[in-house]
Formats: sequence, structure tokens, C-alpha cells
Amino acid sequence: MHNVVISGTGLYTPANSISNEELVQAFNAYVQQFNADNAAAIESGEVQALTESSAAFIEKASGIKSRFVIDKAGILDPQRMTPRIPERSNDEQSILCQMGVGAAQDALARAGKTAADVDMVIVACSNLQRAYPAISIEIQAALGIQGFAYDMNVACSSATFGLQAATNCVQLGQARAVLVISPEICTGHLNFRDRDSHFIFGDAATAVLVERADLATSAHQFDIVGTKLITQFSNNIRNNFGFLNRAAEEGIGAPDKLFVQEGRKVFRDVCPMVAELIAAHLAENQLNVGDVKRFWLHQANLNMNLLITRKLLGRDAEPSEAPVILDTYANTSSAGSVIALHKNQDDLPRGALGVLSSFGAGYSIGSVILRKR
Repeated sequence: MHNVVISGTGLYTPANSISNEELVQAFNAYVQQFNADNAAAIESGEVQALTESSAAFIEKASGIKSRFVIDKAGILDPQRMTPRIPERSNDEQSILCQMGVGAAQDALARAGKTAADVDMVIVACSNLQRAYPAISIEIQAALGIQGFAYDMNVACSSATFGLQAATNCVQLGQARAVLVISPEICTGHLNFRDRDSHFIFGDAATAVLVERADLATSAHQFDIVGTKLITQFSNNIRNNFGFLNRAAEEGIGAPDKLFVQEGRKVFRDVCPMVAELIAAHLAENQLNVGDVKRFWLHQANLNMNLLITRKLLGRDAEPSEAPVILDTYANTSSAGSVIALHKNQDDLPRGALGVLSSFGAGYSIGSVILRKR
């Protein structure tokens, strides 16, 4: 059995950003037009009037102030309110491949490695743009990596589940190094006409290089002390879009073919589950919660993260203990906790313990304990 480390992380950030104020302006323009177009039906009670939003409401509800997006104009067009991402020919790199390659190159450079050092690629993300061929195999070809690749989806926990799979492969000698890549175009499955959720998501891609400790040369290494996963079925976060939709015409275009959630139920269910999983995982490895210097948590909602760390620590966490990136990135699904790791790791001293944790639809929760080398 080989010891395993994370030797490099990478990030691809889209060029465009949308502030809460910009998003609200477009949303409210849509609301005003809808209410005007349906004034008679609203007056008679046949149609319910829509309510405008505000930047203050969004920040209070989520902690989000802005988000990076692949396409800005389409989202902010009140007549469209969907990103415009043109189809590419089969001979061109797909958009997820392009994002994934950018993040992977960043991770390889940070690890001091090249494609020749990698034997495996896992694309772990919440929304794949096609059924096949696998995005991971496309990225493998684009980078010139030998070996094998596959895609996997466990919603917002995809990256941590992918890290466990990568860790196992390296431990068992099936690969010297594995790239776990999470390209997330979350704005593509978001209903920008839904006041309760139109602000939640942003777009980004991350990559993590997992490799044998005896082969690692990076100055940015973390021992993977252990991984722990749990799933529990719930309909409280759901997206029913899929290839079978065309076989049931009555559902085409329905709201459930985009992201839908029961936010309050998710908050109530998931927060204690995450705190319990992390605490149990640390105890299984003879570690105390108080020994953890940093929690890189899934970046979905600031209030959730505050509650989870409060349950774990018995007090409010200091900003440095649980860094936040969702204020500028919003929820980037599986990429979020890795972005937090990528941007908040270099200040940790040797031997410092950290926990990378994700949680989301499924429900699915992952915990990865890391020790700075």
C-alpha cells in the first residue's frame, strides 16, 4: 500500500462576473413585465403576482455577493435569462473539456508534474453536458495522458467522492497519479426566474492531483489521512432533466427539469449530518476536532457553514478556520470546497490538520482529512 498525497490544486475561473445588483435588476425587470402581461389574471386571482428581489435579501439569505459565469449577457437578458453557450462541433473541445484542461494544467504546474506522470483522470461534477463519450476521456486526450479515465456524478459531493476513488487507486498501485477534475457550469441548470434560487449558483472548474507520496516533489503537499463518505436518499434537492424526458412529452419544460430544492428542509437535515460525519471521521483517526486548523467546507450557503462549524467547535469559527469563497464565486457545486482549499492553504504550517468536506443532493456528504507536509 502506497502513502498518498495531494500535491497540487488548480482553478479555472470564467472571465465574467455578475453582481447581486446586476442579477436583481434583470430579475426585477422580468417580474415587472410578467405582472404587467398578466395584470387581468392577477386581478381575478387566476395567476399569482411575482415578487421582486433585492441584493440585500440575497446576501442575507446566502452570503453571496457575486458569481463568475460562462455567459453573462444571456443570464441578464430579461427575455432570455439563460446563459448562451453555443454548440461546438464534435471536432472542437467541449466547453467542459476546455474548463477542465485549464484547471488541470494549473494543478500540474503547482505539483511540478506533467501529463506523462499521470495515469488516470476522473471528471467528478454535478452536471455533464452529454452522456458519452466521457468528458474525462476527452480531457485525457487533450492533455496527452496515457492510462484511463471515467466520469462520475454525486452532485455537490462529486469532488470528495472522486478524491476517495483516486486515493484508493494510488494506494493500490493502479495509478501513480490521478487528476480529479470538477468542471461546473451550474448556471446551465439554474432557473433564473425563480426568486428563491436564481442567485445561488456560479461557474468554475477545479482540479486536484493525487499521487504517491514517494514520487511527489511539490512544495504544496498534503497527506491524505483518510476519507469518509455517506449517502442518504432525499428529494429535497433534485433535477429531473435527462435523456428520458423526450419519452414523456408532458413534462418537457416543467420547472423540475432545472434545479429545485426545499431549502429549509435541506438546511435542517444536512447541517447536523455533516457535523456528525466530520466528528466521527476525526475520532476514527484518533484526532480531536480542536486539532483541526482549517475547514474547507462546501460553499453553498454561509449560514450552513457557520452552523456546521459551531456544532463542531462549540463556538463560532474564526474566518481563517473556515474560509469563505462563495461571496465572490457563489455555489459552484462540487468545485466549491476545492476552491476554498486552493485559495487558502499556503499559510498553513507543516503538520497542520485540515478537513475538506462537501455536502449536497443525494443527500451525499464527503470528508477528507488532510495534513500539511
